[in-house]
Amino acid sequence: MDDTQKFDDDEESKDRQFVNALARGLELLRCFRPGEPYLTNAELARRAGIPKATVSRLTHTLTKLGYLAYSERRGTYQLASGVLALGYALLSNMDVRQIARPAMEELAEYSQASVSIGARDRLNMVYIETCRSTANVTLRLDVGSRIPLATTAMGRALLCGLPQSERDYLMDHIRQKDEENWPRIKAGIEEAFRSYEERGFCVSAGEWQKDVHAVGVPLLGVEGERAMAFNCGGPAFLLPRERLEADIGPRLVALANKVKTDLGRA
Repeated sequence: MDDTQKFDDDEESKDRQFVNALARGLELLRCFRPGEPYLTNAELARRAGIPKATVSRLTHTLTKLGYLAYSERRGTYQLASGVLALGYALLSNMDVRQIARPAMEELAEYSQASVSIGARDRLNMVYIETCRSTANVTLRLDVGSRIPLATTAMGRALLCGLPQSERDYLMDHIRQKDEENWPRIKAGIEEAFRSYEERGFCVSAGEWQKDVHAVGVPLLGVEGERAMAFNCGGPAFLLPRERLEADIGPRLVALANKVKTDLGRA
């Protein structure tokens, strides 16, 4: 299942309030990825699973509205400033970024690693704030970066903090996306659940990328808000599992608790 594919096609097809044309237009905007700024109508049609004739009408409309820009020379589309304006409005209204940043900067410098907070987008986590240490070697992920839900500390931490029904729903789609590797992925997620219940954090040591270690903690929202999660991660040689479990993990739990208190959630 591609990241642009909707989870619940069947449910949406039965929903009379669901506007299919709007959904398809938004799916096209999701097709653009870091490092791939230019896409043709044919490429958009393939990625979104939408007929090319429909894509042509949608890209024309999105260009008129300022969400896409068309290059006559290239014959391609790219995201335009309208999308950026929406993203900026979202980030600027997230109080958690401003409240959490001082503590995130302090932990990043202490650990000589990176500390980030993210929210779920389908089967990925998207960074909404990140702080890097002054160390020469660290992760180079910025706001807007996407990492997998199933194999990263941040993603697993978010799963740990979700209600059982939502967690089961996501686990089922993670399985559908990668049936071949599901037994290994499931074992890692279940280990994360046990770690979270015992210590309040979970670890991913080389399971997303073999040379990256990280610890994650959920930031549970108030009713009506989206759940988020923190991570602290970096090169494996700087963050061995023993250090994550004995030192960085408890510090990240304390950071999340402080942010909850400052947000008035604790």
